[in-house]
Amino acid sequence: MGRTATHRKAMLSNMAVSLIMHKRITTTTAKAKALKKYIEPLLTRSKNDTTNSRRVVFSFLQDKFAVTELFKEISLKIADRPGGYTRIIRTGHRLGDNAEMCFIELVDYDENMMTEKATKKTRTRRSKKATSTKTTPAAAPEAATEEA
Repeated sequence: MGRTATHRKAMLSNMAVSLIMHKRITTTTAKAKALKKYIEPLLTRSKNDTTNSRRVVFSFLQDKFAVTELFKEISLKIADRPGGYTRIIRTGHRLGDNAEMCFIELVDYDENMMTEKATKKTRTRRSKKATSTKTTPAAAPEAATEEA
């Protein structure tokens, strides 16, 4: 990403804190992919709420409010998930420099996807087969009466 190691570490730490606090952030695709590799092990570590786990996560994040949020709320939602805690959704290119932009979000916190699943299950459609079968039996008796 064209940064020094300390700048990259600080940037990923700040982005991870923002993702934990806001559940979704907008960034470039390259940064999102780097953040995904950075934050997934931290989310896995948060499933085990011990003092050592909290200290290890704090050493990466350097924000006690984010660590508290991670261990109290997020770890409860991801407890039964075996991995894949984040999702990257591409949104197009940035106007100024044409960089590829995307959302990165926590999977269990996307309310839009959860409501779409519920509406899709309740929706029904009429198929073309049902309309074609209704017209053919009605036409068949008329054809039989004309022949006789």
